[in-house]
Amino acid sequence: ANASNLKNFLSAVRLAHQGTDIGALPLSALVPAKTSEVEKPKTKMIITSRRDYPLTKSFPYSLEHLQASYCKLARIDMRVLCLKKLRKLDLSHNHIKQLPATVGDLICLQELNLHNNHLESFSVALCNSTLQKSLQFLDLSQNKIKALPIQFCQLRELVNLKLDDNELIRLPFKMGQLGHLRFLSAARNKLPFLPSDFRKLSLENLDLFGNPFEQPNPLVPSIQLKIPLTLLECAARATVNYRIPYGCHLLPSHLCEDLEVAKTCQCGSACLSSFIQITVTMNLHHVAHTVVLVDNMGGTEAPIICYFCSLDCYSQFLDRYLQSN
Repeated sequence: ANASNLKNFLSAVRLAHQGTDIGALPLSALVPAKTSEVEKPKTKMIITSRRDYPLTKSFPYSLEHLQASYCKLARIDMRVLCLKKLRKLDLSHNHIKQLPATVGDLICLQELNLHNNHLESFSVALCNSTLQKSLQFLDLSQNKIKALPIQFCQLRELVNLKLDDNELIRLPFKMGQLGHLRFLSAARNKLPFLPSDFRKLSLENLDLFGNPFEQPNPLVPSIQLKIPLTLLECAARATVNYRIPYGCHLLPSHLCEDLEVAKTCQCGSACLSSFIQITVTMNLHHVAHTVVLVDNMGGTEAPIICYFCSLDCYSQFLDRYLQSN
């Protein structure tokens, strides 16, 4: 109905409820509003300057797509975190330093763009939130992030991940768990090598240009092998190798965390804190259909970590390596 007529009608209802005589009630005919007069729920809002940012008005709760770029925001507006229907949130080109854990309460969020902010980390709380089931696109490029937590790889619905122009010294240890990931860019960071789990990825496009990759040398291993193996190492290896169920209800939490990051030898066996580590060359076309050149020399190869659970496994690898070269 017409808004003013509806207001009068509600006033009449209130007076009637209070016992006012029917003759004194301001009754009038309610004419249904035309479709053109009814405001549809707003699903998209784009703000590209601080001047246009709403300071006194609330955001429509029906929003599914919100962009608030170039607004000089130092933190995420708590009003935004109440928009439970949001599917796409673009807060690029601001001054945001930290992400509140409540971002994980946006249960429908599929795309999160934080390009060109002042972020230094991505919290474990966000990795453990409902974003695990919804987030498909994440842009953290042009920030100040040095490392991502191990739990980051629990965001297993990710399809597109942008990490360019940060200060990353390593990629998450369990990268191979991102089974849906198809587009990965981490250009112009400080990566010396790639994690062993990187081999498990199956990408359409990969960009690692401009990283200071080290020259791999399989003949110079980092030996952290303890002989004989400690009882803890033997038990941990057996737990992983035989897939024995474990959890914080059975083991101390720090042991569970150690088991979660167990390394895998070339023979397929697990190793925890006792291993031999080397870096070898991997052609990035093994994990990606399209590869942006790693350097200006036209290379598409990068160093990747390899682990060995014993001297025997390392010796067998070394024999094969020397024969092939």
